[in-house]
Amino acid sequence: MKEDKHVLCDNTSDTGDGCSMLVELSDDDPFFDKKKVDLYFGQIDGMGLYSPRNEMEALNSMLSLINTSFSSQVHMQTHALQDLQDAIVKRIHEFGAKYKVENKIDKSYNCDKEKRLVEWAENNGVKTRLQIAYIEGAGRGAIAMEDLEVGDIAMEIPASIIISEDLVHKSDMYQILEKIDGMSSETMLLLWTMKEKHNCNSQFKIYFDTLPENFNTGLSFGVEAIMALDGTLLFEEIMQAKEHLRVQYDEVFPALSKDHPDIFPEKHYTWEQFLWACELWYANSMKIMFADGKLRTCLIPVAGFLNHSLHPHIVHYGKVDSATNSLKFSLSSPCSVGEQCCLSYGRFSGSHLVTFYGFLPQGDNPYDVIPLDFDVDSTDDCPLSNWTTHMVRGTWLSNNQSIFYYGLPSPLLDFLRRARSPMPLTKTLIEANLEVDKQVLEDLQSTFNDMLENLGDTDLVDRKNASWDVKLALEFKEMQRRIFSSITTSCSTGVQLVEYELSKCKAEDKDKVLAR
Repeated sequence: MKEDKHVLCDNTSDTGDGCSMLVELSDDDPFFDKKKVDLYFGQIDGMGLYSPRNEMEALNSMLSLINTSFSSQVHMQTHALQDLQDAIVKRIHEFGAKYKVENKIDKSYNCDKEKRLVEWAENNGVKTRLQIAYIEGAGRGAIAMEDLEVGDIAMEIPASIIISEDLVHKSDMYQILEKIDGMSSETMLLLWTMKEKHNCNSQFKIYFDTLPENFNTGLSFGVEAIMALDGTLLFEEIMQAKEHLRVQYDEVFPALSKDHPDIFPEKHYTWEQFLWACELWYANSMKIMFADGKLRTCLIPVAGFLNHSLHPHIVHYGKVDSATNSLKFSLSSPCSVGEQCCLSYGRFSGSHLVTFYGFLPQGDNPYDVIPLDFDVDSTDDCPLSNWTTHMVRGTWLSNNQSIFYYGLPSPLLDFLRRARSPMPLTKTLIEANLEVDKQVLEDLQSTFNDMLENLGDTDLVDRKNASWDVKLALEFKEMQRRIFSSITTSCSTGVQLVEYELSKCKAEDKDKVLAR
């Protein structure tokens, strides 16, 4: 079978040689996995991998290169670099202002526990320019206490207070757990957490005291909320995730509690406690590269209050600075005093965020995609269209609604066209191409009309008196409905475009016949 490849075009700056770079990415390439959605939807109008997040990352990469270049430049070049630096910083400010979100702080919320945690953290070397507050619609978050600029460090956490697997290795349970086949470091951390939260002498007692009794993620959805998700893929995702966790729990309990009751007391190792620990680590953990070069899954006191945003202030934060042995959260976008300072949890879809974090982000999430199941022909010779998976998202995110594009992803349309016609197709206004496009659009419209119908009617639910999980389930379902509706609308509009061009082609053919 031919290896699937995808080409990334990276245009370099104007250096006088007019060079550019072509990088071939395979499906198992880590970079491809991170950028898959951007690559898939980025083949329209030569826009490449443009997205607000990619734009911000590109500007910050340029800024970083300029900063490292200052020391090696002569006086005249330094002036040019300074001008370029100022221009990029100005662009970042404009970009940040465009996506700035106004938040309202609930001053009635008692933040005493959070204040004690910050005091404990500062006594242990933490430096922060953020204040913990309760934000309406978002829960606890971090607010800037002063105006912060691009490159400023909003928070610095010493590695000594980061919770990682090293703590498990020092505990009395490690000698037992390391002998169990298939026991991962992540599972060890879960079991350590379940006991440590009850330890009155724990180094992290103040941290555990600030944690909620319930995390309210999709893993805690009740029956009514699960049923409200009927007709969505999230229904299956949550059911499968909960089943996986239950199997994982049953593999070690109650056996561990029976064999080692002093180390794993039953009262601390119930299914409910296990699920709580899972939600804690899913919703609050970060992957951190330590100074020894090892990547560890960690809990980071105080930093866990930073909320996710589609337009975050902090993007790169996953590596401990070897010089200071601390984790620094530097800003990629400015944050004004009183503004909530956010970071990025990753390029996650709404379904992932609901399942493991318990929220949907504000704004249009470009990673809210609907995967489509097709039997892809692996013998296709077109490298740019040879995808093993296909997907759609809200067509309002596309800048190209014209003929042959319709706001839909090119890889999907090309695949469906090839399935309809074995002959090579070009984007030219001839009858054969238009007939194929009409069939493709009508099939897609029919498919997504059925999916819309399967979502059912959510207006019958009493939202005002609904529980938190039902409200979140309905919010997700409405987001799915909006995506499905945009696709059916784009298909309908596309069919009209095609029929108009078909009528022109047929009229021209008729004129040619009459001219003979």
